[in-house]
Amino acid sequence: MTTSSPYLLEMIDITKDFPGVKALDGVTLRLRPGTVHALMGENGAGKSTLMKCLFGIYHADAGEILLDGQNVQFATARQALDHGVSMVHQELNQVRQRDVMENIWLGRFPLKGLLVDHKRMYEQTLEIFRDLDIAVDPREQVQRLSVSQRQMVEIAKAVSYNARVIAMDEPTSSLTEKEVAHLFRIINSLRNKGCGIIYISHKMEEILRIADDVTIMRDGKWIETRPASELTTDEIIRLMVGRDLSQRFPPKESLPGEVILQVEGLTATVQPSLRDVSFDLRKGEILGIAGLVGSKRTDIVESLFGIRHLQAGRILLHGRAIQNGSPDQAMQNGFALVTEERRLTGIFPLLSVHFNAVVASLKRYVRPTGLLAEKQAADDTDWVLKSLSVKTPSPKTPIGSLSGGNQQKVILGRWLLTKPEILMLDEPTRGIDVGAKYEIYQLMVNLTGQGKGIIMISSEMPELLGVTDRILVMSNGRVAGILNTRDASQEELLRLAAKYL
Repeated sequence: MTTSSPYLLEMIDITKDFPGVKALDGVTLRLRPGTVHALMGENGAGKSTLMKCLFGIYHADAGEILLDGQNVQFATARQALDHGVSMVHQELNQVRQRDVMENIWLGRFPLKGLLVDHKRMYEQTLEIFRDLDIAVDPREQVQRLSVSQRQMVEIAKAVSYNARVIAMDEPTSSLTEKEVAHLFRIINSLRNKGCGIIYISHKMEEILRIADDVTIMRDGKWIETRPASELTTDEIIRLMVGRDLSQRFPPKESLPGEVILQVEGLTATVQPSLRDVSFDLRKGEILGIAGLVGSKRTDIVESLFGIRHLQAGRILLHGRAIQNGSPDQAMQNGFALVTEERRLTGIFPLLSVHFNAVVASLKRYVRPTGLLAEKQAADDTDWVLKSLSVKTPSPKTPIGSLSGGNQQKVILGRWLLTKPEILMLDEPTRGIDVGAKYEIYQLMVNLTGQGKGIIMISSEMPELLGVTDRILVMSNGRVAGILNTRDASQEELLRLAAKYL
């Protein structure tokens, strides 16, 4: 006989082992109805593994899960959904070639006889969107949406299951401040209806704004659960990393030198994109690129890397005009690009960490006989793992099983092996914990000390103000302004980003 429980969900003493790794070691999480429960920890702490045990993706080796006081064990994600447990994953797994409403109702299309009832599916999608105040056409193809719009579609999909427990893994990683405010309105609406929200995020300010309770994990173990009102940013960081992290950004001592890259009048109009974009980059400089979603920040680095076709403009490296007509040509000219969407365009998830580390440098390992210099490739992989402190059971481990932060480190190591002169980073710390962020910032500073030029796109204003030398602000495909970071403020960056040019 079960007794009534004050908790909507309880995960008690959950343990999960993988070969060579104890991913979870007796972790407990209790979620009250009508609350937001933040789950925090460094990458590799076990947060996503815990949620996968809840959602039926993994089977816990020990422990129990109680839903409304009753023991449950979901064998599949579909069973979890049928019991009102839903999850919005950080990496968006959508059928990009199909429309929005098909993605939402995939596997449960409304039928009219033996045929799909598209009219009812459209109306049901529209009703959810209206309730959540989401301005997306249900008939639009997913591949035409921005990352932030796709994130909202995933949240709507979770709500469509009438879920009472919704886990959100880094839901604001690609959202602007305005979109974050919209998401928080949705979360508050769900909370008022009695839903329990498990909220995974590395953004301290967000946690203190939206959470009621906070559980902190470290190295697969439960560390502490406390009301959010009793915590500060410094206390959360101390509990997460097990030590005080007095500075969020490393000091940058070297000053930028001579101009190494000049970009003049970049224009790309096949799809309304860049219009007359000009700037320069100096040796040893970190140039930040700011702007709201849709401002075409990513178009700049994709154009420089030969992914996008240019209608007009010139790229000069050390005063000499170059052509980056393809990524291969850009790499030969010393450019490297770490893309925003790690899972979609950054990694080969089913292949090994070793392959993902060396894939951009394969030509270097080809001997005259046509065979690969396997020892040299293995040594380079070891360098990536050691120098970037990548946590992995083995170089042979599929990279898709690593945490997001460790995947990002492997990608950075991949491009460092190409020995680039211009390193371009699109949201390099998206979905990465505070400790790993510091390591990446330190790596960037070290690279500028070696004379590299870095272009970094970021949606996080404190990050741009903390690590860059100058900040280029984009608005509607044009340069709204270029500021020296020491003279810039969040208010000035937002004012320029909101200009309509």
